[in-house]
Amino acid sequence: MPGKWITDKQVKIYMKSRQSGNTQALSSAKAGLSERTGRDIEHEKRQSPQEKQRHWRTRSDPLAAVWSSELEPMLEQSPGLQAITLLEYLQGKYPGEYGDNVLRTLQRRVKEWRVLKGPAQEVMFRQTHQPGMLGLSDFTQLKQTTITIAGVRFAHLLYHFRLQYSKWSNIKVVIGGESFTALAEGLQNALQQLGGAPAQHRTDSLSAAFKNLSTDEKIDVTERYDALCQHYQMKPSRNNRGKGHENGSVESAHGHIKRRIEQALLLRGSHDFASVGEYQAFIDEVVSSHNQRNAKALSVEKPTLQPLPEVRTMDYTQVQAVVTSSSTIDVRRVTYTVPSQLQGQTLQIRLYDNRLDCFCGCKPVITLARVYPKGKTLRARSVDYRHVVHSLVKKPQAFRYSQLRDDLLPNDDYRRIWQYVDKTMEAKAACRFITGMLHLAATYDCEVELAQMMLADIEHGHALSLATLQAKFTRNKEPLTLPVVNVVQHALH
Repeated sequence: MPGKWITDKQVKIYMKSRQSGNTQALSSAKAGLSERTGRDIEHEKRQSPQEKQRHWRTRSDPLAAVWSSELEPMLEQSPGLQAITLLEYLQGKYPGEYGDNVLRTLQRRVKEWRVLKGPAQEVMFRQTHQPGMLGLSDFTQLKQTTITIAGVRFAHLLYHFRLQYSKWSNIKVVIGGESFTALAEGLQNALQQLGGAPAQHRTDSLSAAFKNLSTDEKIDVTERYDALCQHYQMKPSRNNRGKGHENGSVESAHGHIKRRIEQALLLRGSHDFASVGEYQAFIDEVVSSHNQRNAKALSVEKPTLQPLPEVRTMDYTQVQAVVTSSSTIDVRRVTYTVPSQLQGQTLQIRLYDNRLDCFCGCKPVITLARVYPKGKTLRARSVDYRHVVHSLVKKPQAFRYSQLRDDLLPNDDYRRIWQYVDKTMEAKAACRFITGMLHLAATYDCEVELAQMMLADIEHGHALSLATLQAKFTRNKEPLTLPVVNVVQHALH
């Protein structure tokens, strides 16, 4: 009785061994067969797989009445129809005639139709990569991983630059969205670290940067991108919208580099970082390890890169803002406080992805951490009590109904203290106490220590006294050392 199928290669090995004078046992072992199978081959009891295949049906076609007349025309009109959809159509039109057991047959029939008669599919043409020819930029995110900064969830993107030939990568943490500023800063950082520029640079059309922009703003972003590439003598290009494979040399690499980051986080044992800078240093270490694997290819590509210009080009957005009498400025739906000395001045602001560099004329005056509103129509605030507390302590009652009251309190510890003193003290005394605390924290740079002392006193039921706090920190302050000046009296004559 015939057994399992054997391959033509096994038959050839067996017969060649037998023709060389070897026994059935030895020839069967060489071909990976049993001795009985070898005897069957010699007696022609074994058939090849091709002869075993049948081309006839063993039961009637359950779709014979509807396939050619109804289902096939439907597929020709809408090739994306799935087998389950067609089955539900049949069950609705012919109740009781087509059960769920027809689904597998229908799936095979639809698959066969797509192979033989379906629409032509797009063909990918593999490219030959030339060293020094192309660099690519794209944004991605760690969707499966939650990063926290000092215990707070950190919403961010990763800007990824990659050389097509050597697969050298550079990644920058992006706090905001996919903007031209983030692209320009990340790209220039990558080129500076690389030490050269490729002949071409490709992006995904900066589609996210174009969202909700007017026509003039879109043209402005395009012109700035072209100017950026021209500064580094790179020819700019963009893949067509929705054609991610055109940017495949960086798109496909996202998964590899993100898996490395996720694995490194598992080895680290924590997803929490003390600061964004520490998180960026961690990313740099992971990417550096990845780049070491491509060091040989990079040594081939690096000599073909173009030299960099002597200076960087503009990688920020220039805006203006007038400082109000409340010592605030409004930039991109965010209210920031600034030192009160700047009231009435028009600040020239360089808007980066993670900061605002503020200039009064040509003189830099302050750098602020950039804040992003959580919604497209919402506003946000970035309030630093140190900018205004010297004035607030002179009129403490303004604190209670100030529009910035909750933002003036630097953290949850100070909010707990304010809630406690507001309940246990007379209204005016409560305002004097909290503004006095803020003034002490700003004057002696003791924000954390002061809050811990107050919370400990509250927990143990001690009486809270602002005068005691002021005396304590005044004593702890090092006495001012005055220089000794020797004065020589001139002669009276």
